Amino acid sequence: MLLETVRESVLSGRGPVTPSSVAAAVQASGKVLGTAGALEAAETISAELNGLGPLQHLVRDPNVTDIFVNGVESVWLDRGQGLERSSVHFHNEQQIRSLAARLVSAGGRRLDDGSPCVDVRLNGGYRVHAVLPPISTAGTLLSIRIRREEVFTLEELRTGGMFNELEETVLRAIMDCRLSFLISGATGSGKTTLLSTMLGLSRPGERLVLIEDAAELNPVHPHVVTLESRHGNLEGGGALDLGELVRQALRMRPDRLIVGECRGAEVRELLTALNTGHTGGGGTIHANTAEAVPARLVALGALAGLNAEAVRLQVSSALDVVIHVERTQQGRKLVSVGMLTDSAAGQTVVPALQSNQGPMVQGPAWAVLAARLSLDCGIAPATSSGPAA
Repeated sequence: MLLETVRESVLSGRGPVTPSSVAAAVQASGKVLGTAGALEAAETISAELNGLGPLQHLVRDPNVTDIFVNGVESVWLDRGQGLERSSVHFHNEQQIRSLAARLVSAGGRRLDDGSPCVDVRLNGGYRVHAVLPPISTAGTLLSIRIRREEVFTLEELRTGGMFNELEETVLRAIMDCRLSFLISGATGSGKTTLLSTMLGLSRPGERLVLIEDAAELNPVHPHVVTLESRHGNLEGGGALDLGELVRQALRMRPDRLIVGECRGAEVRELLTALNTGHTGGGGTIHANTAEAVPARLVALGALAGLNAEAVRLQVSSALDVVIHVERTQQGRKLVSVGMLTDSAAGQTVVPALQSNQGPMVQGPAWAVLAARLSLDCGIAPATSSGPAA
């Protein structure tokens, strides 16, 4: 009750929430809080007014990438090793809804019965998705993706177990040789993390133009331009989708054109761009396996009015490599590097390096990829069985 009294007193002053303002409010209330208590109260009230409320202290852990609120007593987080339950809880459903509405409002949108599902990006690197009942049968739902300013180097990712030295060499060579690539995987598998790191390997003189639905990529590079899509206003006007942003980006003379996530009709513009001399570009795509990527591209192309043959022709000359990552019990792992190939059976991704729940081994396309990257084939691990490329 003391904290609530202090909160109301601080709010009535309409000033910033600081230890001194909290101390003054405590003194006015005639209660005793102490220095440590004043600091804790200031932090709690500031988080409630300007931060993530009861969730704020979770983001202090640099390993936390996602926070999910499923109910008053159901708060989950992800530190890269899978979902784990948090001890954080809310007082009631109204507290969750109020937090969700405030966060969405801070992102310039509204969350109410007329707009019960909203996705916004906030200053500080938070991407917030909120769903209200009755769309959600369990009450207000919150999903928060945290964009960390720190970008891992390839060496750090290798040390963390995402890949080995050979795979690091291959990833560096893909960037050096300006092969066009897609990083595939499921949600939370590390696609964006790996893409940000790889883009940082681009030459300092190159101009990187990034197209994203919500800005998450932050490569360590001196010349990066990011374009972010925009939702329509309450009347439905003013929207800018990824396809339009790709067309605008082509007028900005990019050396590398990257679409943060290919998930719609924008794949047509990306493939067109990669077929007009913009090599070394690419992006990420949701797929369960690398072999599923061609079918996924055909499905996305259909959204843009392209038939399967048109997509195949575009892809065969636009994309070179598919890099597939997965979330495993040991963390996020690079599990295959494959080359897009046309065959009698259709367009396929032929593995150059692959892992079947064990060490990475050569695939049928290793010799072709090694030649493209000017790598010594002798550095590869033991060859897996399979037809020659």
